[in-house]
Amino acid sequence: MGVDPQQLRTFVSVVRLASFSAAARELGYTQSAVSQQIAALEQELRAPLLERRPVAPTEAGARLLEHAPGILLRLDAARADVARVGGSARGLLRVAVTALAAPRPLARALAATRLAYPRAELTVSLVGRTSAVTAVAAGEAELAVVDGVAAASDPLALPAAAPVSALRVAEQPLAVLLPAGHPLSGRRRIRLASLQDAFWLDAPDASVPLTELRAATGSDAFPPSMALVGPSADAVTECVAAGLGLAVVPAGGASAPGEGVVAVPLADAGLLHRTEAVWSGSRAEVVDHLVAGLADARAEPL
Repeated sequence: MGVDPQQLRTFVSVVRLASFSAAARELGYTQSAVSQQIAALEQELRAPLLERRPVAPTEAGARLLEHAPGILLRLDAARADVARVGGSARGLLRVAVTALAAPRPLARALAATRLAYPRAELTVSLVGRTSAVTAVAAGEAELAVVDGVAAASDPLALPAAAPVSALRVAEQPLAVLLPAGHPLSGRRRIRLASLQDAFWLDAPDASVPLTELRAATGSDAFPPSMALVGPSADAVTECVAAGLGLAVVPAGGASAPGEGVVAVPLADAGLLHRTEAVWSGSRAEVVDHLVAGLADARAEPL
């Protein structure tokens, strides 16, 4: 018969919450129903998936957990694509945007699209990078505008298991945010390698993720001083000014970084901050208009 998607979702929830009762509350089931779904899934796969006391995945369950997000995301993507073709999503324009995505090109394109489609149901959400792409793949947003670091000839590494398409919207150089008075704050340019042993903010949704800095330099350094959760660029600036850690941001967005903070351009060749528009499957007319506006904005100043 194959794996039941709902049973798979229930399994993922139980593992994430480490509790049958907590998963039941979250999913709106009885605890007995959750237990029955897990038992049916184990019977279908002919393997025990969960240890019960305490609740934790078995070796087989851990292997299934590696596949589950991609399987469920592809199912959501297929459902969303069918809805778009069937017309049930027509007139919706939900846009998921990351904190450092190029704001001016997006604002211009949104304004032009609103003028052309005054009755479209327009929603813009500020979210993290992974959430933005996942929302598009799962049909929870018609378009994502996401940012990240890439070499000049490379696309962004998009964090989604479902197939998506992307369009480059903007590129900018990068800068390091330093607190005023930092020994290197007077430099005209600076290399990442000279700061790899400094303490950094772990703020992947509002600055360049530390994983990308490590990949760019081939180093395991860049120790985090604290984690900053959420897509707030202002919070990053305030934390840098307070001496809680350094951060890398797009240089164009850091030209006036705020009191107590200095933005020093990176000297590392080949690294750019890129913004891309991302969508999945077929596009409605209103989404086409917005994507075309973003394409036109590539030649305009940020």
